[in-house]
Amino acid sequence: MLTRQRKQHILSVLKRDGNVVAKALSEELGLSEDTLRRDLREMAAEGLLQRVHGGALPLAPAEADFAGRQQLASAEKVAIGRAAARLVKPGQVVFIDGGTTAVQLARHLPRTLRATVVTHSPSVAVELVSHADIEVVLIGGRLFKHSLVAVGSAAMAAISRIHADTYFMGVTGVHAEAGLTTGDLEEAEIKRALMAAAAETVVLVSSEKLGAASAWVVNPLASATTLLVSPDAPAQALAPLRKTGLAILRSDNQG
Repeated sequence: MLTRQRKQHILSVLKRDGNVVAKALSEELGLSEDTLRRDLREMAAEGLLQRVHGGALPLAPAEADFAGRQQLASAEKVAIGRAAARLVKPGQVVFIDGGTTAVQLARHLPRTLRATVVTHSPSVAVELVSHADIEVVLIGGRLFKHSLVAVGSAAMAAISRIHADTYFMGVTGVHAEAGLTTGDLEEAEIKRALMAAAAETVVLVSSEKLGAASAWVVNPLASATTLLVSPDAPAQALAPLRKTGLAILRSDNQG
């Protein structure tokens, strides 16, 4: 089998099974594990998959830049953002992460809501300018332009001095074994700090992130409280996540 054919087969297995086990696939194809692992290294460098110990997982497509992510599953993100907004109760202090789904959450918060929103996302803060009764605390630091969020030691220090009721978290990948992942080391550290500073964590997950993985692990899946998914999230993708015991809440398509 030619290299191009092997790589196409690997992608087919990823799509079918949601993962590639190097040992099993090398035996199926009659190849040495070294050959298959070389293929996986090359495909990872080409941005086609995420290598993990023993094989590979689908690469999270949500690692596109902020403008590009606005075009990914936009209807889903509106539904998830709307449902997340309904989870914010009067008087609460909540963390809202960066990202396009988080912007939808902020956009759908009731104008009459009295609450405090802490965010390291200028985009989320701007969405809340016209919400007269929402106190907005903007965490500063170095602007990570890819995601339009503040990162670094200044942001970490500010987060350590806050206790929130709920953290509405965005990630680029959610996988039963790989856990909650994102595409940048500093972003992962900020997300981990926000989880530690909140009583509950609700992960906002559009369908393209289910079963996918990025290089940087935030935390194991069990560290979250709830996954909030779209009404159209495929049952097959949710099945392995349900087995972890994590609560999964579906949003709706209502306006």
